Formats: sequence, C-alpha cells, structure tokens
Amino acid sequence: MQADKTRLFDFIFHQLKHFPKKDSLAGKVNGKWEKYSTREVIDTANALSTGLLKLGVKPGDKVAIIANNRPEWVITDLAILQIGAINVPVYPTISENDYKFIFNDAEVKIAFVSDVELFEKVSNIKAEVPTLQATFSYNEVPGAKNWRSLLEKDVELEAIEKLRADVKPEDLATLIYTSGTTGTPKGVMLSHKNVASNTISSKERLPVDSTGKGVSFLPLCHIYERMIIYLYCYTGVSLYFAESLDTIGDDIRDVRPNVFTAVPRLLEKVYDKIVAKGAELSGIKKSLFFWAVSIGEKFEPYGQNGPWYELKLKIARKLIFSKWQEALGGNVQAVASGSAALNPRLARIFNAAGIPILEGYGLTETSPVISVNQLENNGLKITTTGRPIADVHVKIAEDGEILVKGPNVMMGYYKRPDLTDQVIDKDGWFHTGDIGEMVDGQFLRITDRKKEIFKTSGGKYIAPQIMENKYKESRFIEQIMVIGENRKHPAALIVPAYEFLEEWCKRKGVKYSSREEMLKHPDVIARYLEEIDEKNQNFGKWEQVKKFELLSEEFSIANKEVTPTLKLKRKVIKDKYRDLIDSIYGE
Repeated sequence: MQADKTRLFDFIFHQLKHFPKKDSLAGKVNGKWEKYSTREVIDTANALSTGLLKLGVKPGDKVAIIANNRPEWVITDLAILQIGAINVPVYPTISENDYKFIFNDAEVKIAFVSDVELFEKVSNIKAEVPTLQATFSYNEVPGAKNWRSLLEKDVELEAIEKLRADVKPEDLATLIYTSGTTGTPKGVMLSHKNVASNTISSKERLPVDSTGKGVSFLPLCHIYERMIIYLYCYTGVSLYFAESLDTIGDDIRDVRPNVFTAVPRLLEKVYDKIVAKGAELSGIKKSLFFWAVSIGEKFEPYGQNGPWYELKLKIARKLIFSKWQEALGGNVQAVASGSAALNPRLARIFNAAGIPILEGYGLTETSPVISVNQLENNGLKITTTGRPIADVHVKIAEDGEILVKGPNVMMGYYKRPDLTDQVIDKDGWFHTGDIGEMVDGQFLRITDRKKEIFKTSGGKYIAPQIMENKYKESRFIEQIMVIGENRKHPAALIVPAYEFLEEWCKRKGVKYSSREEMLKHPDVIARYLEEIDEKNQNFGKWEQVKKFELLSEEFSIANKEVTPTLKLKRKVIKDKYRDLIDSIYGE
C-alpha cells in the first residue's frame, strides 16, 4: 500500500494534489446544489478540528455522528480523524435504548446530529450518558448549538498538523456498532489501515476516473457506503448527496452520475417500477417491452451467448433499454450492489440493459469489501460476488464457511476480546459466518448464512436465502421469509408486492374493501399458490415450500424486523408471527 495514503484523511490531500475539484462534495439545500471545492473541504475541516480541540477533544476521544448523508458528514469525519479522535457513526433509525448503549459503551464525548428528531433522541438519553458533553446539529434546531458555531476563524494549523502527523495507520479510526440480525450491538474496531487498504485495493474495480460523478444515498454510518466515499475522494470522483430517499430518482436524473451504490432491495423496486410502466403499454410497444425483458433474462457477458443473441440484444438496447438508461441519467458505468444477495435475474436484466450492476461481498468486520465483480479482465460472473480484491485472501473451510485474511480484517470487537476470539482464529483468519464456494477457482459465490441454514424435522438441510431470492423473482412477492426449522417441511411468510397485486385485482375484477379481505380472496390465494408452485420446481422435494401465509404489513426497520441494511431479523419475525406459524403447521 502506498505510504502517503495509509490514513483516511490522506485521501483528501491526495485529491488536492492530483485533481483538485470545484465540486468535491455537493449537497442539495432547498432544491439547489451547494458545492464544496477540495480546498474548501480541507479548510472547513481544519476550522472544525480547531473548534473540537477548543472543546477539549483529544486523540482517542469518541465523537458520534447521527445524520443523513450530506457534505457536513464527510467534513466532520475528516475533522475528527485528523486530530486522532475516533468517529462513532450511528444509524439514525435505531431506538433510544440502542443510542444509550452505544454512547455509554463507546464513551462518546461529542455528538453531531442532523435534525430536530435526532437532537431530541440524544437529549432524551443525555442524563444517562455521563461522558456526553455537547451535541451539535447540522440543521437549524431550536435549543441546539449549530455545528457552524464550532468553525473557528483562527485555525490552529500547527496543532492540527502535529496531531495529524502523530496518527499511525494502525490506530483506531472508527467504531461501528453492528447488531446484525441478532443480539446486542457490537463495536467493530476498524483502523485507518483497515479501511485505507480496502479503499486502495477496490480502486481497480471502479471503472470511473476523476472526470466522473457519483451519487450517494445509502447510509454513511455503514462502512460499505463510507469506504466508497473515500474511494471517490481517492479517485477524484465528484460526490453528490441525494436530498432524501424520496428524491433519489430526480437527483440521479439531475446529476447524471457515472457511478453509485445500491442494495438489492432498491434495485428490485426500480425494476418493479419499470415493469409496471411496461405493463401499462399496449399493442406492439408492450410486446416489444416484454420481448426485451425476455432477452435480458438470458444475458451472459462477453458475448457468451453467440452473435445471434448479441444482435437481438443490440436491438433491445436501442428500442427499449436506452430508455431505462436515460431514467438513470444516461451515464451510468457501474452500480455497485452489496449488503445482501442480489437476485441473478435482476443482475442479468440490468447488465443486458447496459446498466452494469456489479455485485460485491463483504462485512463491517472486513472494512468491508472481500470480493466484487468488474467489467474489465473478464471479471463479471453473474451469480457470484466476483474475484477477491488485491491483498485479501479467501479460503473455504471444510464446513463451507468463508474465511478471510488481509489488512482489511478488523482490529476486533471493542471491549469484547471473548467475541473477537470467536471469529478471528489463532492464524488470523476471520470466520465470516457465511457459506460459499469458489467458482472456476477464482470467483466467490455466497450460498447462505451459516447461522441461517436450518434442518427440518426430517433432518434435511434448508438454505433459506437461496430460496427467498428465487421466490422474489415473482412480481407478486415483495418480501418473503422461508421457515421450517425442526418442522416437517418448509413454509413461508410472504409480503405481497401490493402495488402490483392491487393492479392485478383490478384487471381480474377481484373485489375487496380492505387489504385483509383481499389477502383472503380465493382468487388471490390461488394466484400465489401458482407462483409458489412454479418457483418450487427449482428445488428438491424436501426444500419446496408447502404452505404459506400472506402478510398485510411489510417487514420494516421501524418494527425491528429488518436491520438498517435490510437483512431479515429472523428471530424477531418468528417471535412476532409465532401463532401464525403454529397455525401453518397445524399446532
């Protein structure tokens, strides 16, 4: 790894030296883009560092950020890290109890929040967090100190430069609390070297240079989006923050980005909207639309399907898929997909449409990237998460678990050496808890979560995630959880794709006065039975879903049924629907 980019704040100085930008960062305020040049980012961070020093923040002190994605997040991160303090990013959506646990466990000294709701959440726990000295807000919030009040005019540059020089690559940079799908939050300790090495090794997989633009909307408190931010900084990609989740479509069309990151759930929603518009067409236009989709479903990269297929694909791109590209701004060279398994059908269709979806794999504990697909070097293999990145070593254990070793593997869990020893063995291999295999000796394929695989009462193993991905190919299914541990057969809890289902009911003349009544209608149940039967053909007899229940409310973060990265919290869902599950199995 290059010696001048071993700490996370080194990347902005690298940008200043090699490709200073007029729009290094941009955020939308009241419908207008407010831009920061590379020089302005550094100057503002220095002013904020000075303010933090005057507050008494010292190397090793913890500073929390709880905010939506915005330039201030990145500037605050830089200001914290360059004086040797530690950034503790916190999800805005978690409960006050989780806030209290994290703030006390990390001994947070200063907190930055974005708005009135988050300021109130922190104010409610302040009396129970003895280390918390002050809270600052990015928005104007009544009763809160604004972050700009910390921006000192007389910058203590000499003091900052000395502290910056004292920061070592091996020093702790950030504490990221991950609850995952079970248990109390654990503080993952990531050093500057962990994340910086991952940033540099990921660069060759990014097909965008310093002329490119990126849009950010996934939470910056997650290491996935955060490492990407350092990567954009390192490569000179201008970074635009979407105003909100509701405005993503407009912001993307406005910025016309070359690159952005997404989670499968979001890509599913984008695809469903496109298909819904296609379904509204009539005659030849409708036929052409679904012909193009059928071509996309068979996509293989690098012309593997032969010249006749490539000719049809070229026509489909010109007539249909070009409009999909325009809906995403027309310039997209790469969409990195991570945090959960991507449905292979979606990957094929988007790549066929000339919108390269590049699936990757990693964990918070690995800073995060372990492997990722790329278009160059024959590096795209659908159904896999690509080749491991440089300096990251992967091996498959005898029981199929993926083990990882490299400079990206975390320092350990904060204050929990017992938990650290459970996942990092004496030879330095990190045990991911995921099951996988190497395809063609080089591409990593994830087959399931080790902890999520279960046995039926007949002793047969079931890998629910693979099955769920297959069932979710149905336009009728928004979310699904396969159940059946220690039961006689697999079953499923299904959240219908309500927009599509309602439209289908209208076409079929299905009458109902409430969602619950709709779900009990014999025609609706019969249609879902048809969908499940069709998808069941992909699995062995013992794996097939025999029964299901349709749910009237989707699994959500608010109900604590999914994690902030939208993974199912299986135990929570099973507990909530215990009676329903018992009734499925006639108990």
